[in-house]
Amino acid sequence: MTDLLDLDPEPPPARRRRRRRRQGVARAIAVLVVLGLTAALVAGGVYAVRTVFGSSAAEDYPGPGGGEAVVQISPGDTAGDVADTLAGEDVVASRQSFFEVAAADPRSTSLQPGFYRVRTKMRAADALDLLLDPASRIVGRVTVPEGLTVAQTLETLAAGTDIPLEQYQAAAKDPGALGLPDYARGRLEGFLFPATYDVEPGTSAPQVLTQLVDRFEQAAEDVGLVEGAQALGYSPYEIVVVASLIEREVKKDDEYGKVARVVYNRLEQGIPLGIDASVLYGVGKTAGGEVTAADLAKDTPYENRRRTGLPPTPIASPGEATLRGALAPVDGDILYYVLASKDGTSFFTADYQEFLDQRDKSRAEGVF
Repeated sequence: MTDLLDLDPEPPPARRRRRRRRQGVARAIAVLVVLGLTAALVAGGVYAVRTVFGSSAAEDYPGPGGGEAVVQISPGDTAGDVADTLAGEDVVASRQSFFEVAAADPRSTSLQPGFYRVRTKMRAADALDLLLDPASRIVGRVTVPEGLTVAQTLETLAAGTDIPLEQYQAAAKDPGALGLPDYARGRLEGFLFPATYDVEPGTSAPQVLTQLVDRFEQAAEDVGLVEGAQALGYSPYEIVVVASLIEREVKKDDEYGKVARVVYNRLEQGIPLGIDASVLYGVGKTAGGEVTAADLAKDTPYENRRRTGLPPTPIASPGEATLRGALAPVDGDILYYVLASKDGTSFFTADYQEFLDQRDKSRAEGVF
C-alpha cells in the first residue's frame, strides 16, 4: 500500500507552515468582514438618527438674535412641538437646529408651560437657554393680602394684572361658575384666598377668580376644615365666618385660638359677640376704623352688639393661620378681650370688670 505522505511533494515542516498561513489569512478575512458589517451598521444608525432627529448640519442662525418675540409652551408640549413653535416664529432658523440642541441637553426636560419673551433669529442653543431662564417667563404676579373683602380683592387683582376691574366684577356676579365648595352657599365673600398668584397672558377674569377659590379649597383641605368643623359642632361655612372675624380683629398668631374661644363661649351662652369689625363691615367701612354712634344706630345683619349669633357671611377672606385658629380654640372661660398695647397685643379675661379696667387703661395710654 502506498503511504499518503509520499504523495506530498513538501516536507512536513513546510506543510505545517503553509497551513498556518492559510489559517491566518482566513482569520484576517473574517475580521475584515466583521469590521465591514460594523461600519455598515454604524453608518446606517447615523443615517437613521439624522433622518429622525434632523441632520447635524441643520440650518442655524449664527448670532444672539435681534427683534423680540413671545412664544408659548403649552402643557404637554414635546421638544418637537417647542421646536415647531420657535421655527414658526422665526426664533430659530429651523426645527432641526433646536431639536438637536434640546435632545442633547438634559435640561430641556425641565421646560415649563407658559409664555416666554425671546428674540428672533437666535442660535438654537441661545433660544434653549432663554426658555430655561425664569426671567424670560411672562407673568403678572399679584399678591392678595389677608383680610380683604371681595370688593377689595377685585381691586387688588385689577391693579396687579392687565384685566380691567369691570371684568372681575362681572365674573364675581356669577360665583356658581367659579368652583365654590358646596358649603359656601353660593357666596364668594371669604373664599377668595389670600396668596401670591401668577397670571399668564390671556387669562380671563373668571379663570383668575377660580384660581383663588381653588387655593382656598387647598388650604381648607390642609387645615382639615370639614372634619374640624364637625368636631367643634359647627358647619365649615360657620368656621370660615369665625376665621374672618379673627382675621379682622387681631394680628398676632398666638391670639387666634384665644379669640376663637371667646367667640364660641359667647355663642354657646347666647351673648352678643360685640366684634366691631363686623359692625363696620355692615355699614360699609371695610377699611376699619372706630365704630360711631351712627354706625351702631344702623340695624344691619352684621350689628352684633345687640344681635346674638354669627353674622350671615364672612366679613373678609381669612388666611390659613386664622382658619387653623378658628379650628383650634384654647381651653378656658374667657369672654372678653381688648387691645392692650400698641404692638397689637390683646388682654383676655373672663371677668367683665377686668375688661372695663383694661379698656380704660388702654384708652388713657393712647393704645386706641
